[in-house]
Amino acid sequence: MANLTKRQQEIHQLLQDHFENGYEAPNFDELCRMLGLTSRGSLHKHIQALVNEGLVEPLNGKQRGIHLISAKQPECLPYLGKIAAGKPIEAIENPTPILVPEHLRTQNNCYVLKITGDSMIEEGIIDGDWVVIEQTNTARNGEIVVALIDESEATLKTFEINRNKINLIPANSEMKTMEYDAHRVKIQGKLVGQMRSYQ
Repeated sequence: MANLTKRQQEIHQLLQDHFENGYEAPNFDELCRMLGLTSRGSLHKHIQALVNEGLVEPLNGKQRGIHLISAKQPECLPYLGKIAAGKPIEAIENPTPILVPEHLRTQNNCYVLKITGDSMIEEGIIDGDWVVIEQTNTARNGEIVVALIDESEATLKTFEINRNKINLIPANSEMKTMEYDAHRVKIQGKLVGQMRSYQ
């Protein structure tokens, strides 16, 4: 990095931010627009300097995305279906892998569910959001979990245990806490990330 100009360091940082936010690698034209440049020639010189430093993959004259060698790519997680209060997970027959940036998941096994309903709106989890769930069978008080009730119904709620009772608490003041004997509830995972589309 010490051999790079200020402009080249700026380009490297922009590429790194782009990758870490889960976007596809930009091509020359897209990168020119992002940087406010009108000349692809000057950008090519800057990119070649990054290639020479071992920071960017060689371009080989192809019209392709500009990939950072050191960038950690978003990983695909299985999208298992929809989840709502008081209903089974609406499972998908052929789960579609979904790209999830590293900072929205953990190093443990994770999966993605889509929220239906408004039982967790006061936690900022709204209908249509995707939530990233770390697979686990234990939870601490205050964690938001996927709970399986009576082996048939799954719900996303805040977990609280009190002696031999488990409370599943909605984040909606119009809904009541659900209380169960501990043996009726199995934890299937805990919330670690959340994604939303505005399209």
